[in-house]
Amino acid sequence: MSATDRACDLRRQIAQQITAQGAVTVAEFMRLALAARHLGYYASRDPLGRQGDFITAPEISQMFGEMIGLWCVDTWHRLGRPNPFRLIELGPGRGTLMADALRAARLAPDFLAALDLHLVEISEPLIAAQGQALGAHHPRWHETLDTIPAGPFMLIANEFFDALPVHQFEMTTAGWRERGVTLREGPAWDQDVAFSWTLLPPGPQLALLRPAHQPAKPGDLAEVSPASIAVCDQIARRCRADGGAALMIDYGPAESGLGDSLQALRRHRYHDPLQDVGAADLTAHVDFAALMDTSRLAGCACFGPVTQGAFLRALGIEMRAARLSRGQLPQGQKDDVASEVASALHRLIDPAEMGTLFKVSALAMPQLSDLAGF
Repeated sequence: MSATDRACDLRRQIAQQITAQGAVTVAEFMRLALAARHLGYYASRDPLGRQGDFITAPEISQMFGEMIGLWCVDTWHRLGRPNPFRLIELGPGRGTLMADALRAARLAPDFLAALDLHLVEISEPLIAAQGQALGAHHPRWHETLDTIPAGPFMLIANEFFDALPVHQFEMTTAGWRERGVTLREGPAWDQDVAFSWTLLPPGPQLALLRPAHQPAKPGDLAEVSPASIAVCDQIARRCRADGGAALMIDYGPAESGLGDSLQALRRHRYHDPLQDVGAADLTAHVDFAALMDTSRLAGCACFGPVTQGAFLRALGIEMRAARLSRGQLPQGQKDDVASEVASALHRLIDPAEMGTLFKVSALAMPQLSDLAGF
């Protein structure tokens, strides 16, 4: 089945659910659009790269993954060099970040000998790519964290939380209402599907609104992500119980606030979230303050958020860029490489690019009081 056919089938499936049960919340719409088995956007395709819909930091430059690898080695030492330990990545893409990280980690052979690699992924095409990139490290795959064995661990989540569903609430003159998605009048859904926004009575997730949402005026939107909070809570409790640390890199504000951050990307351009469902990426900004509060309540040590630019600079990415630019190449090729490295570095750390919008947070077992990069 082609990607176009899968997207059409997905839209029909969502339409059938709405016809049978009524309008769905934004969170349920995101869950179906992204993760419906065999049909959802992430479950059915490789969305990365120039031929896809977006490019993540590991695909921009090897330097990003190398810095993460050095962070992991340093953190492993701070954890007491557990052997064995689980090295976990949530949403590993094509395996590029982890492959670059483990290449950088060759400077610590004991680290490589001790790791037990686990990848949380739902996309069959991406699992195949990860297998090619990481086969030498014998990874094991999981659909959720639940099936990863207990024990000391380190976890990496780069651009994972932004794809978890969010509930949206709109302040009206009568109070909060939940934003939902329904069918728009028009073509019958067995031919094509058209969706539109609607308002629903607020559900129990309304209780997750934060103090920063209270000044809302009619027309303002607030977002909460119970799915993100649940995953973060699970990681935090595991940090405390098993001993470990987790690094989370994503885009969003350092503090909670009002606003509509739901967006769609298709072919590297912003897109209407209700059009081409199943053929476009859907994401929302990550509420780092909510995740850090969740981790503290679970008894973890918390670090950040800091900007991605500040984090990567602290780990030495500028020195790595300088070394790559001085590679052993003829002068003409060296100039080309230096230009590419400078362009990639700019994109990763400059405030006008990814350097400020993207944030980095970490959590760790409570005995740790310091982590590199923070």
